[in-house]
Amino acid sequence: MHLAKWAHDLAESLLAESLPRRWAHSQRVYSQALALAPALGPDAELLAAAAIAHDVGYAAAAVDTGQHMIDGARYLRDVVGADSRLCSLVAFHTSSPWEASELGLSDALEEFGPAEPELVDAITYCDLTSSPVGALVDPAERLVEVLDRYGPDHVVYRAVSAARPELLARVARVRQRSAEAAELGIS
Repeated sequence: MHLAKWAHDLAESLLAESLPRRWAHSQRVYSQALALAPALGPDAELLAAAAIAHDVGYAAAAVDTGQHMIDGARYLRDVVGADSRLCSLVAFHTSSPWEASELGLSDALEEFGPAEPELVDAITYCDLTSSPVGALVDPAERLVEVLDRYGPDHVVYRAVSAARPELLARVARVRQRSAEAAELGIS
């Protein structure tokens, strides 16, 4: 778990003190990623690292474009020299492509492509099952919470509204893969 430990320490240094709610959320996303490990095989540590670091783009040191997914991926790539697959997962998590499109940042997002669909599904699942304060939450309820928090005039509201069917499909695919892994006795 070298990569995950490194990412954990980095995210903690960027978020724990200045953004404690974001840090609590990131810790739950990380624990959700650890729970998916049996279904991910060799990519389990990569997902765990991306999960704990997925919101580092909110840290003051990382803000560049204002889209936290791209900003976090750029920080990881340019400042700390992180693995390109880790940067890609951070860049593409949850509703990032929709938000990038709304903001005219699709080209910036493509710096980190192509996305790996199964891993993007997994990090999205982890994000959507984690509340803003680190509690477990139903993904559909989490999306309602995001929409309520931002309101219809905000870019995040528009992006999440457009992405909602795909986000819930990602959650369903991860649940299916996890169930299949459990049936095969993979642990």
